[in-house]
Amino acid sequence: MDQNAVLAVDIGGTKIAAGLVGADGQVSRHSETPTPATEPQLGEALRALLTSVAEGVPISAVGLASAGPLDMARGTVSPVNIPAWRDFPLVELAGDIVPGVPVTLVGDGIAAAVGEHWHGAGRGTASMLGIVVSTGIGGGLVLNGAPYPGPSGNAGHIGHVVVDPRGPACSCGSAGCVEALASGPSMVRWARERGWTGSDARALAADAGRGHPVALAAFDQGTEALARGIVATATLCDLDRVVIGGGVSAAGQVLFAPLRGHIKRLATLGFVRRTTVEPSVLGRQSGLLGAARTALLAARGLIDKDGEHMVAPLS
Repeated sequence: MDQNAVLAVDIGGTKIAAGLVGADGQVSRHSETPTPATEPQLGEALRALLTSVAEGVPISAVGLASAGPLDMARGTVSPVNIPAWRDFPLVELAGDIVPGVPVTLVGDGIAAAVGEHWHGAGRGTASMLGIVVSTGIGGGLVLNGAPYPGPSGNAGHIGHVVVDPRGPACSCGSAGCVEALASGPSMVRWARERGWTGSDARALAADAGRGHPVALAAFDQGTEALARGIVATATLCDLDRVVIGGGVSAAGQVLFAPLRGHIKRLATLGFVRRTTVEPSVLGRQSGLLGAARTALLAARGLIDKDGEHMVAPLS
């Protein structure tokens, strides 16, 4: 392991992951813990995890990937899928746990995109969208070879693009968002309203794979919503590729076959039809690699002084 390893952290609605990442992208001491629902348990779990992973190792920087929205200037997070954290001082807490090293905050969707662009399914592309489909739906953009978090750090938030104004209420306060239709819990809820009696998204995917009509329909309506968000983003950003990870992506062709079918139907412009859709090859480590890569770029001065956007390509 690199003696100047980055402590990378990926915080989501169901789990918090941490690991040491070297400049070559190799991960060691990878560890995870379930995300507690309340404070102070959340902060205590994060402290215990980071302390354990970093113990006895010289740390050069900390890279934090968190669900958003984020407030980059204040170093706080208010994840839609972690209600206990509102304006939570995440950067301050990490600095207290691992004192004396720089801490860089990035959205989890952007981190996943950066990780896949660095060592995964997005390698070699100029412009890509990374999507995490899980309990929520996050996203991140790499444009012209560089991550694009935007001035506030929240660009690429495809989960809260409205694709059906008359659709179900979303946890963000809007209605008909991609997340409200295509996340794992949203598809499960839709299926249960129509008589399906399974337990979770994994069971829904298994039943869809066996041809259960309601489960198949749930994935069809969910992937149509996701496809609409992807086509809109590709139209705006002229994407080479979309890389999809997260727990629901483990459904494989149950997810990707109808998704690609809907994109083919909805993409009417030639430059949008050229966008390819691929599954993540890094799996659960994409966010860790992206958090580490962002911290490494910050250490090299390739992120502006406020940490708000990249000023140079990743290469």
